[in-house]
Amino acid sequence: MNIMVTGGCGYVGTILVNKILTRKYNVTVVDTMWFGNYLENHPNLLIIKEDIRNIDNIPMEGIDCIIHLANIANDPSGDLDSKLTWEVNVLASKLLVEKAIDSGVKQFIYASSGSVYGVKDEDQVTEELSLIPISDYNKTKMISERVFLSYSDKINLQCIRPATVCGYSPRMRLDLSVNMLTMQALRNKRITVFGGNQTRPNIHIADLVNIYLHFIDHGKDNPGIFNAGFENLSILEIANIISNKIPSEIIVTESNDPRSYRLNSDRLLNTGFQPQFGVSIAIEEIIEVFESGLLKDEDKYYNIKTMNNLINP
Repeated sequence: MNIMVTGGCGYVGTILVNKILTRKYNVTVVDTMWFGNYLENHPNLLIIKEDIRNIDNIPMEGIDCIIHLANIANDPSGDLDSKLTWEVNVLASKLLVEKAIDSGVKQFIYASSGSVYGVKDEDQVTEELSLIPISDYNKTKMISERVFLSYSDKINLQCIRPATVCGYSPRMRLDLSVNMLTMQALRNKRITVFGGNQTRPNIHIADLVNIYLHFIDHGKDNPGIFNAGFENLSILEIANIISNKIPSEIIVTESNDPRSYRLNSDRLLNTGFQPQFGVSIAIEEIIEVFESGLLKDEDKYYNIKTMNNLINP
């Protein structure tokens, strides 16, 4: 099988590509490498350094499935340059799926976001609820979903709405809640919690990668939109879990971020997928790599810092 992964050098992509290669599939990665490349050479791996907006430079002949991860990720980065965010996250996505259809690609898996729901009062946020995105990032994810769904009669399509991802990757991100708070505890023995009562869903990076693999195997019978999050925890609950593993002072301050929702992933579970990891395991992974010296608190692991340097050199 021939798989294309856009954003394959990213936080999730790096883990995903390596896992796909263990299946002896051929993998083509398309990535700007703004955040570097942590993939090792492999006989079944082709890496193309390219912006997904340059659709003519992205070869799709012979590709069976595209997993579309590439995007301007998270709210602060999306707000830096609204035009760039809409071009990459929406316009390029439209061009990708249209070329995929024209090239005979059979399946398209899109990495959307659970943040498209915005603020929800419902106890369980299911895929049927209305989308009320707040930021440019959330809005571009919602619009891209609708673009893809308009082509669902022409290509086998899955839109995955992941919770906040946690856990270690060689292309690490320390701007995600569990990862960030764990690093604060490791560095300062102090955790700063903004608000604390907001409930957010979480998913371990290995579970998310396994979801993409699950749909490569079972996507034919399971088109559509799927939530992907298995631990709905308040930020303060996350801080308490971390402080039990790394004794730390927890400081609670006011927050201007009202997002709070509990993701329900029953639709995904009903396809036969079962999560195997979780927040506690993610925290332990980060502690281990930090103590081994493989992970440091560096600017390159924060999307906003890297994007700001790219946009405002």
